[in-house]
Amino acid sequence: MSSPHVLILGGGFGGLSAAKALRRRPVQVTLVDRHNYHLFQPLLYQVATAALSPGDIASPIRWIFRRSPNIRVLLAEAASIEADRRRVVLRDGADLAFDFLIVATGASHTYFGHDGWSAYAPGLKTLEDALDIRRRVLLAFERAERESDPVERQTLLTFVLVGGGPTGVELAGTLAEIARQTLRHEFRSIDPAQAKVVLVEAGPTILPAFPEALRHTARASLRRLRVDVREATAVTGIDGAGVMLGSQRLTAGTVLWTAGVAASPLVRSIGAPLDRAGRVLVAPDLSIPGHPEIFVVGDAAAFVDEAGHPLPGVAQVAMQQARHAARAILRRIDGRPSSRFVYRDKGSMAIVGRGAAIADLGWIRFSGFAAWLAWLFLHIVMLVGFRNRLVVLVQWAMAYVTLQRSVRLITNVERHEDRDERTG
Repeated sequence: MSSPHVLILGGGFGGLSAAKALRRRPVQVTLVDRHNYHLFQPLLYQVATAALSPGDIASPIRWIFRRSPNIRVLLAEAASIEADRRRVVLRDGADLAFDFLIVATGASHTYFGHDGWSAYAPGLKTLEDALDIRRRVLLAFERAERESDPVERQTLLTFVLVGGGPTGVELAGTLAEIARQTLRHEFRSIDPAQAKVVLVEAGPTILPAFPEALRHTARASLRRLRVDVREATAVTGIDGAGVMLGSQRLTAGTVLWTAGVAASPLVRSIGAPLDRAGRVLVAPDLSIPGHPEIFVVGDAAAFVDEAGHPLPGVAQVAMQQARHAARAILRRIDGRPSSRFVYRDKGSMAIVGRGAAIADLGWIRFSGFAAWLAWLFLHIVMLVGFRNRLVVLVQWAMAYVTLQRSVRLITNVERHEDRDERTG
């Protein structure tokens, strides 16, 4: 009798954790992803701000599972899920049968019904996004150096970030440091320190998941970096000239989207109920109604904890849910019932700038240099592969001592300028 076949869609935190939990178990696993690498998304903004190279935060999936003979890795993109037939149809028309399925396809950007904004305000979810943002940021300073009109020069040196969550806060602080520290003394016609960084949050506060005392600390750190923090301010329009804040126009050369996300559109094909963000309303054990063999985890799943709170879309949620789904599959193979998923919150952290961060670990809350060191240590430990950990550690140490960012390369300028002209 052949071993049960477990199909995992997605090679992010969720898919990787599920596959690791099933290696060397009595199942055959197929892991499908449209990229051949696992991406460490929490450090993606450091690629976007020229601190790290793409290879520093990504690892080939095949290399990760090279010693796991029961795990097969396929480079492909899932187009739809046929739950009743227990098949996944791939984008190229092929299909894959499964006995059990774990959907860990993550999330993508959402512009809340304004998809046209995406051409002017790129989000940050993929390596391609990070390299595009890096190009836009560095080109802004280069173009300002050549601009003789002081008004247009200031427009080029104005950066607006839409969304005050951890990604927006980290990006805003880093952009301010690039302007005031990294690029200092490198230009002759402009003073990079005159760059204006504006962080816009539609809600009442930035970093809403953190306690008020830590939010206040983060807000103060951003203002020390001269970041203009605008809370309770909704963006009503984005175009090539900047953003509309209500009826007020804010001209800006670069607008970045760090606001909402929506579940991967693939999950709609399952036929299960969805929430407003397009996430699957899963059962307590993370399976879907009517199909106990299909599990949805991470950003693609809408799960409410025992206190009635929806779980955040962070890596630790995806990893814990994926491991739970793997255990549930093994229990069902043994003829035992699955159990309810219980989330164990290990805390949250956000870095605000060089030597500044906030940390809420539940049992302790702290900020400043100690939180910054804790943030660095945690992210180095979580990286996949010794080589990546060592390289990132060295890069961060050099950046801290020299205030420099080693990957300030502007690539594919002609191709992107052609595209920008078409969208403009």
